[in-house]
Amino acid sequence: MSHRLTTINICKEALKFSGAHFTIFSATDRERLHGHNFRVRAEVTAPVDDNGMCFNYQEIKTRLRTICNALDEYMLLPGKSPHLKIEHIDKQYHVHFNNELMVFIADDTRILDIRNTTVEEFSYYILDQMVSADTFFIENDVANITIGVSSGDGQWGSSTWVAS
Repeated sequence: MSHRLTTINICKEALKFSGAHFTIFSATDRERLHGHNFRVRAEVTAPVDDNGMCFNYQEIKTRLRTICNALDEYMLLPGKSPHLKIEHIDKQYHVHFNNELMVFIADDTRILDIRNTTVEEFSYYILDQMVSADTFFIENDVANITIGVSSGDGQWGSSTWVAS
């Protein structure tokens, strides 16, 4: 096995999700409800093996597509926000923010384990989904993986996992 490290960049057209959201700025200030076509990319650094490859790229693409599909065309809410109170009542989510009540159909909504619906938090969420799934990254001697999420041209947030 070679000790040479190479970074593989994966940024395919299919790696995207559309979602409705609002960013929370403080306990009293938030954006209006709106949506984005979010793009996702991965940069994975690993050693090149004797066959001239780091790993099977299809594994990364498949994992990212699965995560993107699970987020696609949903109202995305931050389940860890200190500024929201979310109640599941019947088939709806009642979301309380600064004396406002917003009601969303539960089947159309994903409550994510994040603090805010920002590209920073989405990148961390997707990264966590990628690396906590199994031992693929450890078995392939991955040195680090960075997940980037874009809400529009020229605007990306990224999170990085580094092997210990």
